[in-house]
Amino acid sequence: MKTLQEDIAQACEVMQRGGIILYPTDTIWGIGCDATNSEAVRRVYEIKRRADNKALIVLTDSMTKVDFYVEEVPDIAYDLTDLSEKPLTIIYTGARNLAPELLGDDGSVGIRVTREKFSQTLCRRFRKAIVSTSANVSGTPSPMSFADISDEIKQAVDYIVEARQDEVGGNAAPSSIIKLGAGGLIKVIRE
Repeated sequence: MKTLQEDIAQACEVMQRGGIILYPTDTIWGIGCDATNSEAVRRVYEIKRRADNKALIVLTDSMTKVDFYVEEVPDIAYDLTDLSEKPLTIIYTGARNLAPELLGDDGSVGIRVTREKFSQTLCRRFRKAIVSTSANVSGTPSPMSFADISDEIKQAVDYIVEARQDEVGGNAAPSSIIKLGAGGLIKVIRE
């Protein structure tokens, strides 16, 4: 069994080479890659058998990094992130410095700042945004724990994180999603 640091180092190394990882997040297990690598992002779509016009969410470890990926972060985003009691994905307009395949048709991107120890440390060590999409084939149920992930998904990725595989995901759930519009308009996409 690898130490947490070894596990994170291996996952980062795989993503640096353009590989795909299977990893625990602040919500459910996710398929991830370097969010700036177009080829890796396209591979995630293939693994999930997901239409490439459906944008993917990215994770980062701080609001400071959100500034790097969004042209203008509305002030309200800082408050929403700080005050949210559960994981919150915010869809921002004006995405930049990310693989174009991740973005919505309108140039928007969904970003979640993770507070969970493993995924936060992974993001911090990787130093770039990481794709975070549920570890399932599109149209099938999202896995609530590692044991629920299909062999098809496990065999398709380049590295499976060892951390938290034994957890039973009784509280696992996708994040809330909101979209921030012009003039501070907030639209709830998923509660």
